[in-house]
Amino acid sequence: MNCLSKQQVKDVIEGRGAASRPPILYDLWIGENVFGWNPKEREAWLSGYPRDIEDVFLNIPDLIHAPADDPDYRWAGTDMKDMEEKGWDARILIEDWESGEAEKFFETFPDPEYPGLIPEKKPSGERYTLARWWYGLFERHWSLRGMENALMDFYLYPDEIHRLYQKLTDFYIRIMERACTEMKIDGFFVSDDLGTQNSPFFSLDIFREFFKPYYQQIFGKAHELGTHFWLHTCGNIELFLPEFIEIGLDVIHPIQKYTMDEKRIAAVYGDKICILAGFDVQQTIPFGTPEEVREEVRYLLDAYWREDGRLMVTMGNGSTEDWKLESLRALYEETVGYVGMYERTKVINTAING
Repeated sequence: MNCLSKQQVKDVIEGRGAASRPPILYDLWIGENVFGWNPKEREAWLSGYPRDIEDVFLNIPDLIHAPADDPDYRWAGTDMKDMEEKGWDARILIEDWESGEAEKFFETFPDPEYPGLIPEKKPSGERYTLARWWYGLFERHWSLRGMENALMDFYLYPDEIHRLYQKLTDFYIRIMERACTEMKIDGFFVSDDLGTQNSPFFSLDIFREFFKPYYQQIFGKAHELGTHFWLHTCGNIELFLPEFIEIGLDVIHPIQKYTMDEKRIAAVYGDKICILAGFDVQQTIPFGTPEEVREEVRYLLDAYWREDGRLMVTMGNGSTEDWKLESLRALYEETVGYVGMYERTKVINTAING
């Protein structure tokens, strides 16, 4: 199936007009685990469906392990291999902000000039191309301090958190510059889960003090580089959406199912930000029938579609081994074939305009 052009995707993101169908990015979240960890089988299967975005992962520092050519290119300032057996949210690399351990962390902060940051296999740039990395501000924060410590840090150690977030921001800005210099990049896609199933992790005041100024710098750099900034943030983050829109976020993902009202989000914010609608991965894909998948596709397209664009579709999160291929086939086929709200709007506009 034909892919949308780079310009068509840009027009959709910037609200300059919808394409004949929404850009389809399901493949970005469908992994080898769905295909018995067989990469060739995955590629063969996906080749039969639209893949409107090309993506490349930047080689961000690992939490604990460093590459052979740079032993300092990792977030841990010292050897922390004993942390590998602990849960992700319980790994504490910085025990105490008031100790020399914290200062050691800042002194050994990874160098954004590390040559291996840019992968050897570069994207072609023929389609709209995303440079990606996981863990933005809060996710990197709790990966260093553990979840409980991180949530308390905003109240107990505000100066240290401002220092950390500015240091991270400077790092991210530099790697964005390098990515655009060394590759053909149209946008950046970063994760930072800020919400629970029912509400954000923290108050609007905390967001405005600790997140908004640093994300504003990052979004501003993306725009200065002539690119878009995309943010994946799970949970109910409606409280923060006006703030993100104000400081220039281009694409928000996923508007997680069962945490927010899709029709409300579309009505209030759909003309202000491009929604990368994430198909439900908690219930519909792993447990639903193909017809239930098709029904949900129709619901999402009718809820979010706009004549000026600002809608793309993908999965809500990464694949698990219980995803069924028959459901994924239904997902693609209905997305491509459904001529619901957006087609009816075209018919009405044609009639009005003669």
